[in-house]
Amino acid sequence: MNENKVVVTFFKSRNCPKCPKAEEVVKEVLKEFNGVELREVFIEDNPEEALMYQVVSTPSIAINDETIFFGEIPTREEFKRELERFLE
Repeated sequence: MNENKVVVTFFKSRNCPKCPKAEEVVKEVLKEFNGVELREVFIEDNPEEALMYQVVSTPSIAINDETIFFGEIPTREEFKRELERFLE
């Protein structure tokens, strides 16, 4: 098990029609993992951070410093598989 903390950053927008479903997927999967921190970032409020992660559309999901999903809703399986890579 990786001793380093794993942080999931969920980039969303207030007027994004896909964001609620993607957020639901993220929160459901994270219930299965202890110690994973979830950060929620509105790109309207934090455009500099969004740019740092190369996020130009929402929903986007980064794990630690790597943006994995850009402007898409991952399946539970896709998100879980990516998250597990960082927990090994």
